[in-house]
Amino acid sequence: MNTQLKKGILEMCILYVINEKDMYGFEVIERLAKDIDVNENTVYPILRRLTAQELFIIYEKQTNLGAPRKYYQITELGKQRLEENITEWKTFLNGVFKIVGGKINE
Repeated sequence: MNTQLKKGILEMCILYVINEKDMYGFEVIERLAKDIDVNENTVYPILRRLTAQELFIIYEKQTNLGAPRKYYQITELGKQRLEENITEWKTFLNGVFKIVGGKINE
């Protein structure tokens, strides 16, 4: 798959999973890796970029294992971006499936 296309899709997926609940970086990777082939070299730069775009805020939580963990929390701007991405993605997939056959599950 084209790297740029994959990064765009991963951006939407990262927004989606953090919208479900606040997560720390490795937790995001573990969650995505259940269904998508991802690694930290792909996910962490996206997390940094989305945070710089103010789609996430970061806060720290203490752990029993040492250093505090940095958690990502989606902002209202992030929620808006997620909604836009999902709408665009469904429209795009519907068009692709019209060309190649099949249906998207709503």
